[in-house]
Order: sequence, then structure tokens, then C-alpha cells
Amino acid sequence: MDCIFCKITTKDIPSAIVLEDDKFIAIKDINPQAPVHILIIPKKHFSTLLECKDKGLLGDMLSMANQVAEKLDVNKKGFRITINTNREGGQTVFHLHMHLLAGRPLSGVMG
Repeated sequence: MDCIFCKITTKDIPSAIVLEDDKFIAIKDINPQAPVHILIIPKKHFSTLLECKDKGLLGDMLSMANQVAEKLDVNKKGFRITINTNREGGQTVFHLHMHLLAGRPLSGVMG
């Protein structure tokens, strides 16, 4: 498979790792959209959120986001979590991942 995130999770491509466990790797985004922009990537490949039926993994992904927010000390001021799905949803890398954005007031249309 020629998936850049799969190569990051196996460390075939170097990245700035913030946190890692047996299911996920959390890395700094190379094109940050906020002062804190972390990608939380499952080590198991799912192309999109729609492909992942593992509710436990999705719950663990949110738990990892909380751990990252605490580690980076943005948990008290606030942060945003997004999962882009398919092209019109803004997904550019087709490996399920979550964005954690923080470090400034976040604006934008929600909902």
C-alpha cells in the first residue's frame, strides 16, 4: 500500500511524534492551520470514517485526543476536533485521521 500515513505509523517516514500508543500515533501537522495542529492517526488503515465500524477504536481515538490536549496544555482553554471525510468533506489523505486544533480562538462555520 502506498499510504503516507501507513508509512508514518510504521516510521518509514519520519514525523514529529507528540504521543504514541499501540493503536495510534499523534504527530504535528506539517501544514498547521492553528498554533497547535496535531493529527491523530490509527495504526490500522481505514480509508475514511465511513469505512471504520470499530466503535471501540473511535472511542479510543477521542481518548487519545484528550491525552494529547492535556500533554500540550490546551485542555483548559479549549480545542477543536475534526475528522474530514471524503473530498467534499475536506479529506486529502485517505487514511482515517483526526485533527486537533488549538492555541488561538477558532472561528468558522460549524453545523
